[in-house]
Parts: sequence; C-alpha cells; structure tokens
Amino acid sequence: MIAVVQRVTQASVVVQEENYHAAIGAGLCVLLCAEQEDGEEHCRWMAGKLANLRIFRDEAGKMNRSVLEIGGEILAVSQFTLAGDASKGHRPSFVAAAPPEQGRRWFDRVGTVLATEHGLTVKTGIFGAKMQVTIVNDGPVTIIIRKNSNS
Repeated sequence: MIAVVQRVTQASVVVQEENYHAAIGAGLCVLLCAEQEDGEEHCRWMAGKLANLRIFRDEAGKMNRSVLEIGGEILAVSQFTLAGDASKGHRPSFVAAAPPEQGRRWFDRVGTVLATEHGLTVKTGIFGAKMQVTIVNDGPVTIIIRKNSNS
C-alpha cells in the first residue's frame, strides 16, 4: 500500500460526472493506492500511521503533532497510478496495482478504520472516477508512506 500524504490547510475533490464534491479544512490529503499483495494488515497499519503521523506544528513550531491532536480531517483519494513503475521505457506499468474490486475494498477499509477506530472525519473521492483534486499544501509538507509485504 502506498500513500502520498500532504499536510493541508484545505483540500477538495470534485467529480463533475457525478455532481459530487467533498472538502476538508486543516488536515491531511491522502492519495492512496492498494497493491496486489495488500490485505487487512496493510489497511490497519496504514490507518494507524496516517492517524498518528506527527507532521503538524506544536507550540514550538516543530512537527510534533498528529491530525488527531489538531482535530483535523482527512481527504482520501484513490490513486492506482502510485503503483506505476516507469523504470523501463517511457510508459509506466501498473501491474503492481490491485485489481479494481480489491483496490476499492482496501481503500474503503482504510477509511473505515480511520473513522471508527481513530475517530477521524474522513471524506473521500469516488473510487475509479475521473476527479479534480485541489490541495493547499501547508509548508509544503509531503510524505510518502509505503507498506509492503516485506515491511
């Protein structure tokens, strides 16, 4: 499982074809990709990592607070292209990405764990849809998190 996590002052996602809009204020915008070998353990690990990732400023200005501690929200957007491998040639291969039905299940599961077990407000895009994501990155702070079968 791969996540690109951005500390944001605000973020939103629009799916024009579905007349859908979701937005958050301060928190995390998470672009999330499930891979072929992912399972329940990966989802729970990722949710815990996202909820407790200390990338928000404390009183001393150090990155020492989590989204939980600041009362922030999470905007989660599925993005299978994070699994793209462009090491050979000029066209990325996406064979490592989970098939759509599996990817949807694990994407939804991360959001459910964040909401039910960590008490976070989680908003999402629409899985598999063409989306426009607007991110106001605070810092900028961007972290890449990866949980694979070996870690």
